[in-house]
Amino acid sequence: MFEEAGKLPLAELCRQLAVVEGGDEYLKPRNVGILFFNDNPQDREFFPYARIEVVQFLDGLGGDNLEEKTFTGPLHQQLRDALTYLKNVVIKERVTKVKGQAEARRRVNYPYAAIEEALVNAVYHRSYELREPIEVRVNPDKIEILSYPGPDASIANDALNKKRIVARRYRNRRIGEFLKELGLTEGRATGIPKIYDSMERNGSPRPHIQTDEGRTHFLIELPVHPAFKAPVEVPVKVPVKVPVIEGISLNNTERKILSLCKVRAAGRKEILAELGYSKLVGSVRLALGRLKELHLLELTIPGKPNSRNQRYRITDKGRQVLEVVK
Repeated sequence: MFEEAGKLPLAELCRQLAVVEGGDEYLKPRNVGILFFNDNPQDREFFPYARIEVVQFLDGLGGDNLEEKTFTGPLHQQLRDALTYLKNVVIKERVTKVKGQAEARRRVNYPYAAIEEALVNAVYHRSYELREPIEVRVNPDKIEILSYPGPDASIANDALNKKRIVARRYRNRRIGEFLKELGLTEGRATGIPKIYDSMERNGSPRPHIQTDEGRTHFLIELPVHPAFKAPVEVPVKVPVKVPVIEGISLNNTERKILSLCKVRAAGRKEILAELGYSKLVGSVRLALGRLKELHLLELTIPGKPNSRNQRYRITDKGRQVLEVVK
C-alpha cells in the first residue's frame, strides 16, 4: 500500500491495514498494530516482554564469561536486528581446500537459514500474553532458541522431530500475515522443514525440538557443525570405582544448582543469584524442573509449592549423582 499511503487519512490507512478497530469517535489500536507500528511495544502498558534476548556463553554453558544483547522495538525490526547480530557475530565460515578439486569446501558453524527460520518461528508462534522473552542461547556446541508456550495441541508430539509438520491452527495469524508480507515467513508450516534441509546441506547434525506434556515451552536446538567443535583434552586418571547412575547426565546449570543445594537448602532467588541472573529464565526453570523429576532435588515444603519460605534441598540420590559427575 506504499503508493496509496500518502493519499489516505491515517485512520483509513490503519483500517485498510486492519491494525485498528472501532468508529472515528473511539478508534483503538489492535494488538498487532502496537507490535508492528509502535516504536516501543515493550512499554509496560502494552507487552513488557515482547523482546529477544541473546546470550553468548564464551566459556561454555554456565560460565562466567558471557555477552548479553537485548533487541527491542517493533516486532519486525527487533527480529531483523537480532538476525543481523547473529549473522555478524556468531556465524563463522571455514574453507577447506580439497586435493584434486578446483573448488574449496565451505562450511559454517550454523547455517543462517536455520537460525532465521527458528527465530522467525519463535516470534510468530509465541504468546504475547505471557511475560517471557524469546531467549537465544549461544553455547560452544549448540544454539538454543526458547519461546513460550509450546506448539499448538493440533501438532502431535512425535511429529516435532520430523521434517514435515502439518499445522491446523496458527496462534498469531495476523502477525504471520505481516511477516509474510515482509518476506520473513511463508506461513505454511514450511519453517521446520527448511531448518532440517539447511542443516543437512551444511553437513550439520540434525536439529532437535523439545517441549513438555503441558506444552509450556518450545525449544529448538541447532548443534554446531562437527568441524567447529573445540578439541577436548582428557586428562589421564587412575580408574576409580564409583557408583553408576544409569541414564543421568547433568549440564553445568544443573550441576551448579545441585552443588549449591548440597551446601544448604536454597530458595529460588538465591539460586538465581548464584547463577548470575536477576530473574527467572527459561534455562533455570527447565533445570529445576528436571532435577525434581529425577528426584535429585526436593522441596522443603512439598505441600505448599508456592510458599514464600519454599527452599530446594538435595536428595541422597542427588548427592550420589553429583559425586559421579565430579
